[in-house]
Parts: sequence; structure tokens; C-alpha cells
Amino acid sequence: MGATNLLARPRSVRGKVILITGAARGFGAGLAKRLARRGAKVALVGLEPEVMREVAAECGPDAAVFEADVTDWQALEAATAGVVERFGRIDIVVANAGIAAAGFIRSIDPKAFEKTIEVDLLGVWRTVRTTLPHVIEAKGYVLIVSSFAAIAHAPAMAAYAAAKAGVEAFGNSLRAEVKHLGVRVGIAHPSWIATDLVNGADEHPVFGPLRRSMPGPLGKAYPVPLALDALEKGLLRRDRTIHVPGWVGLLKLVRWSIPLTIEQGAKFTGNIVAKADKAALEDIAERGAEVSSRPVGAGGEAAMKSGARTAQAPR
Repeated sequence: MGATNLLARPRSVRGKVILITGAARGFGAGLAKRLARRGAKVALVGLEPEVMREVAAECGPDAAVFEADVTDWQALEAATAGVVERFGRIDIVVANAGIAAAGFIRSIDPKAFEKTIEVDLLGVWRTVRTTLPHVIEAKGYVLIVSSFAAIAHAPAMAAYAAAKAGVEAFGNSLRAEVKHLGVRVGIAHPSWIATDLVNGADEHPVFGPLRRSMPGPLGKAYPVPLALDALEKGLLRRDRTIHVPGWVGLLKLVRWSIPLTIEQGAKFTGNIVAKADKAALEDIAERGAEVSSRPVGAGGEAAMKSGARTAQAPR
């Protein structure tokens, strides 16, 4: 069971305008292709414009690319205006853009830590704030991609977990604020899904083994189509929460106990965390903090190269 509101009837997205951030790869690209096949008009927003153009080509003539860093107010405003100019409206927004930098708090590169917060949390806020007037006009839907990390705060994932927990809280507040305006808000909580982001993390010499050492389903990387199935169904039903896999939703019922469980678990796993902490320091000594802590995958690399203008917010 991947989503709530299972009795709701799916709505057609034919002719609907759907803006998706982080659309070059992973969930963003996959959803764009699926929704385009259902007749939606898809606006791909993000970095890596060449890659997004390849995605758009697979989506058909009702797809358009808008290059924008989600941490850049001016770029987001320009992209949003471009979508409205091209398609006339925005019905649904999928705030999906995200990166991940693994590292222990005492040794992670501060730039990588703060960039993760800026993209994954502030990027969602800026995306929603910029596009919300159009979604309100359409009485549409906002889908925010959080993570299982919002519930289970694992070692070496402080930046990502903090951002995704913040995104969940942001979405819950937003839902209550816009319900009377006819807008629905969904929050997705995928576990480890074998996207470029997770595959990139698994290539890290320290944090890949640490992630895979998690017990049972907690350390398993699930196939991308599993997540896309749940996200697509949840979007069509305009669900309030989407869990991938379904057991993520069950763990939310006992989320108060998870931090203690993670702490206690370190005592019975051969001191894996202590070993990883030591290995991280050795890796930093060998390669440098910037390289060791660099956000993973091609998306993370693109985000670190982007020089967004973030100082001036809209009035």
C-alpha cells in the first residue's frame, strides 16, 4: 500500500499543466514521461537543460524545458512566467528537486551541508511560493517530495534528514492553509529508491557500506518503477500522503521511537557508526572535505556548480 486516500477516484490529467522541478532525472523525469502519456502538458524545470530536453523529447510536443535553480528566486519567477506564457496556466506542481550530501556533522564540508538544506528545503519553499497563485487559481494540487529520512534520522545524513523533515512540516502547514481555497497538498515519503542519487551515495567509499548495513528493508534499495507507480497513483488521486514502500507509513505510527532505536542499534552492530566516523575522517584526510562530502550523483554536481541568486525574495 503506497498511498493514502485509496478510495478516492483518480482524476484525469489530460490537458492539465504540470510543473515538475528536478525534472532531468529520477522521479522528476519518470513522472514527466508517465503524465505526458496520460495527456498532460509537462513543464520540466531544473538544471541540466540538455538532459531535460532529452526527457522532453520523450514526452512529446506538449512538453517544455525551463532552466532554473530552485534556490534562485529570479530564475523560478522567470520559469513560472514562461510556463504560464506557454501553456496558459499551472494546475499541478511537483516540488521534487533535491540533492544529498553524506557526512558526519563534525567533519562534513559546511558548503555541502548548507547547499543540501538550501536545495531540499528552501528550494521547495521557493518553488511553492512562486507557483502557488496559479495553483490556487486552478484549484489544483501540490505534491512535495519528502523522504523516509524525515522519519528515520540516520547517522551521516543530518543535512538531508533535517531538510526532508522540514519539507514534511512545511507541507503539513501548507495543506491546512490552502484547503479552503480548493487546493490539495500531498507529501511523498520514499525510502531508498535506486535513482542516480541513491546509486551515487552507494559509490561513496564510507557511506555506501554504511547505508547498506542497515537491517532488513531499511537498507534495501527499491526499484524506481515501484516509486513511480506510487507517485503517479497518488498524484492522480491527489493524495495527502504517499509512502514508498507501504511500510514507511506504518513506521510513521511509531516515529517517536525511531531515534532511540537508531541510537540503541549502534550498540549491537559491531560499532558500525564509530568505524564509519573514523573512516570518514581518514577519507577527508586523503581526498579533502570538499570531495568527500560532495553531494552525490549528477544532480548534486550540477547543484554545486550552480551560482544561484538567492538574496532578493519577491515582494
